[in-house]
Amino acid sequence: MIPFNKPPYTGRENEHVLAALKSGKLSGDGAYTYKCHEWFENTLPCNKALLTPSCTQALEMAALLINTKPGDEVIMPSYTFVSTANAFVLRGARIVFVDIRPDTMNMDERKIEAAITDKTKAIVPVHYAGVACEMREIMSLAERYGLFVIEDAAQGMMSKYENKALGTIGHLAAFSFHETKNYTSGGEGGLLIINDVAFKERAEVIREKGTNRSQFFRGMVDKYSWVDVGSSYLPSELQAAYLWAQLEESERIKGDRLSTWKKYYSGLSHLVDKGKIGLPSIPDNCEHNAHMFYIKVKNNDERSNLMQHLKSNDIASAFHYVPLHTSKAGSCYGKFVGDDEFTTKEAERLLRLPLWYDMPDEFVGKIISSIADFYN
Repeated sequence: MIPFNKPPYTGRENEHVLAALKSGKLSGDGAYTYKCHEWFENTLPCNKALLTPSCTQALEMAALLINTKPGDEVIMPSYTFVSTANAFVLRGARIVFVDIRPDTMNMDERKIEAAITDKTKAIVPVHYAGVACEMREIMSLAERYGLFVIEDAAQGMMSKYENKALGTIGHLAAFSFHETKNYTSGGEGGLLIINDVAFKERAEVIREKGTNRSQFFRGMVDKYSWVDVGSSYLPSELQAAYLWAQLEESERIKGDRLSTWKKYYSGLSHLVDKGKIGLPSIPDNCEHNAHMFYIKVKNNDERSNLMQHLKSNDIASAFHYVPLHTSKAGSCYGKFVGDDEFTTKEAERLLRLPLWYDMPDEFVGKIISSIADFYN
């Protein structure tokens, strides 16, 4: 069976994890954590980077940082993972879903303004498949209405919009290092990016259980104490060590995935010409990271049949999100504003194909041939 995903592995993870084990510092914010923080702050670049145990927790920190309160409204696409919404629902906010664009599967920036009310606190663009939302328009709306922008860049590490790294455009951003992402910190992991300096000091406090412990270790205070709300948002040093091995090879991993992505695109284009499938669309002002490769089929029934066909050829495939507004919790904690013109319809057409670092070319060839056989 050709698996849908394999976590990236460069070969140096063992070396770094063993070094962390021998360092005597396992609980987080050790040498490897600081190496990772420095890498993000210099490479992206950003004002402040803070590793977290997951992207979910980075989003939860962002919700705390903007002081999300009961009654606030937060605008986002319905086509996203549940963590995007949960982070704000946990603070009492009501989620306002808007429709997506069928070309990128991202939030339709033209639908946002109609969803803004006097209760709106933030906009949360989700960069689907590592392809940027239309951030120029989103940031302009946010400035006009005095709103925060929190980028859900879970899939967007090493992607760009107008030559700016995703995660460095909004006030705050969250990334994922889950084993399904381009880079992992050992299966789980996340990152909070702080671009607005006003959040920098408080983010450290929230991450350290509401204490000023970070200031204490820098010698800024003679003892640390409870000063604000917070929780335990530090990953272990072993996670940081694993991630560091991947950051050292970040360009190689990205280049390898892009090569596979392009092979898929080239090999399946003849089916687009025949009107059988649709392929991903990358806007000219975006540089993507080959986080995933998907095709779009006629409808949900055709997708189920194609998945079964691929399975019979020992190929795993997967659909993706069920739109949140159609779920039990989504209808309880949120509302959809405007028409659901594309969200549900496009979600039911999308099928993700296997894609991982160092994926053999013969696997790609077999998958392309199997899809072609299905339509022939």
